[in-house]
Amino acid sequence: MSDLSTIPLINDESSRQFEMEVEGRMAKVEYELNGTKMFLTHAKVPKSLDEKGVCAEIVERVFAYIEANNLKLVPMCSVVTAHLRRHPEWKRIVEKGVEV
Repeated sequence: MSDLSTIPLINDESSRQFEMEVEGRMAKVEYELNGTKMFLTHAKVPKSLDEKGVCAEIVERVFAYIEANNLKLVPMCSVVTAHLRRHPEWKRIVEKGVEV
C-alpha cells in the first residue's frame, strides 16, 4: 500500500463529504456545514482499509481542514468521537459547550 499521506483528501461540497480513494475503495466522512460549525455526521471506511489506518488518517485530515478553515467541530459520529477521545489535543477545534 502507498503512503497514506500522499493520497489526496477531496472535499466534495456538492455531496457534503470528504473522500479518500485508497486501493480502489472509497473512505468518506459526511458533514453538514452551518455557518462556522462543521457537523461530522458519518464516517464510512471499508473494513479492509480501516485495518490499514485509513479511518484514522481521514479523520485526522478532516480535523486539520476544520482547523485550517477556522471552523468549529461538532462530532455526531461515534467514529469521530472515539478518535477525539484517543487524541484529546484535537479538542481545541470542538465547538464550545459540546461534550466529547
